[in-house]
Amino acid sequence: MSLVVVARRLGAGLLVLWIVSIMTFLMVRLIPGDPAAAVAGEHASAADIAAIRAQLGLDRPLLVQYFRWLGSVLQGDLGTSLTSSRPVAATIMNAIPATLSITLVALVLATVFGVAAGVVAGLHQGGWLDRGVTAVTTAGIAMPGFWVAMVLISIFAMKLHVLPATGYSPLGDGFGPWLQHVLLPGAALALATAAQIARQARGSVADVMVEPYVRTARARGASGSVLVRRHVLRNASIPVLTVIGLQTGHLLGGVIIVETVAGVSGIGTLALRAVQDRDYPMIQGYVLFVAVVMVVVNLVVDMAYQWVNPKVRAA
Repeated sequence: MSLVVVARRLGAGLLVLWIVSIMTFLMVRLIPGDPAAAVAGEHASAADIAAIRAQLGLDRPLLVQYFRWLGSVLQGDLGTSLTSSRPVAATIMNAIPATLSITLVALVLATVFGVAAGVVAGLHQGGWLDRGVTAVTTAGIAMPGFWVAMVLISIFAMKLHVLPATGYSPLGDGFGPWLQHVLLPGAALALATAAQIARQARGSVADVMVEPYVRTARARGASGSVLVRRHVLRNASIPVLTVIGLQTGHLLGGVIIVETVAGVSGIGTLALRAVQDRDYPMIQGYVLFVAVVMVVVNLVVDMAYQWVNPKVRAA
């Protein structure tokens, strides 16, 4: 990918982040309730609430509040939590490892099993393998993530006692304990995503298998493994990469419920508590973090397009 294309993608990403900041700032103001009253407590007087509103700057016009907050964000300051009085950036950074660990494990599991199942189904279109994969993916999409998490915890933690039921172990404490704690929530989160990836991979492989260049390669005596590796997978990968990039956002959204079931204190749990407490700075910081992750993921997907498909690079 050329520097011009990268600069163009980064410019578009910054524009997206700016729009997200405006929408987030305005939408959190629509949450019912007064954050100043929540900070003051149940027995606070009207004068106390008014004083807190002035202290937090909530009595100023929305435009003034927005640009004041945006100026701080551009300097790396996401503000201070209204409930814990801790810096939002530091709080999010402390919660990121658990969330990213679960999301990463879920993405790896979903990609490996989803692509493998989709390719097998696409190569055996109409056969029993294809019908079996279709049935499993339909069930995987239909099952809620929190229910899958509870079933996995019940089986592997409560009955078999092979994995911990709740909690999180940092990677610094060892790879084994880290993997044991994130495997169950990651697997629960990965199921629906793997089903989506499998469906897309199955359709892409099935479409490529009827292309003229594949029939030509077969006529020239290309073996099954060479045919799949050189002609099928590379040409079927673009739609699969797209759905993987899109599903990353769904994983970051679904991790909130899975973290709650697994008793993991990640940014999903942090965001849920912030909404309940009407913690404006924390909500805004969380949404900006997710937006930055999605911009980076989209940039990586664009780069992957050009790596796997020379036609895209030439264009």
